[in-house]
Amino acid sequence: MAVTLSSGFKIPAIGLGVWRMEKQEMRDLIINSIKIGYRHFDCAADYLNEAEVGEALAEALQMGLVKREELFITTKLWNSDHGHVVEACKDSLKKLQLDYLDLYLIHFPIATKHTGVGKTGSALDDEGVLEIDTTITLETTWRAMEDLVSMGLVRSIGISNYDIFLTRDCLAYSKVKPAVNQIETHPYFQRDSLVKFCQKHGICVTAHTPLGGAAANAEWFGSVSCLEDPVLKGLAEKYKKTVAQVVLRWGIQRNTVVIPKSSKVERLEENFQVFDFELAEEDMALIKSIDRAHRSNQPAKFWGINLFA
Repeated sequence: MAVTLSSGFKIPAIGLGVWRMEKQEMRDLIINSIKIGYRHFDCAADYLNEAEVGEALAEALQMGLVKREELFITTKLWNSDHGHVVEACKDSLKKLQLDYLDLYLIHFPIATKHTGVGKTGSALDDEGVLEIDTTITLETTWRAMEDLVSMGLVRSIGISNYDIFLTRDCLAYSKVKPAVNQIETHPYFQRDSLVKFCQKHGICVTAHTPLGGAAANAEWFGSVSCLEDPVLKGLAEKYKKTVAQVVLRWGIQRNTVVIPKSSKVERLEENFQVFDFELAEEDMALIKSIDRAHRSNQPAKFWGINLFA
């Protein structure tokens, strides 16, 4: 199952996110995922594991497990490289051992102090606050993103963590429209207005943290996981599925792309088995009723400033 992007290319409806995946686990993770059926892998320069992903993909291709044209590889421009887009993209391509990217995203709508191409540090000032670069506009960054398409380095370009205001601006100044807006969205943070705005204007929404971050985000950010919600547990019993499968199916039925993460083979298999059932309309409405407007991923923990304020 796939979603056709405004660029004409198809993005698989479910992918594997590799944020916070251990480097030493990457080979088995990628190989096992491909064997299960995953073709969409969501990476980022800031995850600091592109090289390990690249080695695993190269091995999978050499083994004949998959062909390059069957894969959909996403990575992201880090905040500190907004003034060095082409160089940053080429650095990611080299690490991933690829000739082109299927999708390249602006990771956050903020330019920060440059720390060296591919060096994804977040420079802080003496007070521990993120050093924001006020000389580079998002339009300037987008123009460079468009150049990547004309250069043949990237098939589709998009945005990430953009709200309605910034997405509207990007639509207004872009020659190549953003194909994707990757945002946090899950049953406790549904963001219906943003999702519908993007879809109305031909932008596919990819849901990062589609399961609400579960234990990992609870540990890092003190967030609450929707996987323990009694409504969702009840639906899991009704459909004889796990809560995670119900949540991922809900995301797919909203016409969003979901990119859950896991390093456990049994969980990888479970997350991929969401195409053999469908949630009834009344159950989609029931899930809509449990929205808490609860963001589980808050980078202010590291940056000393709440960019979503």
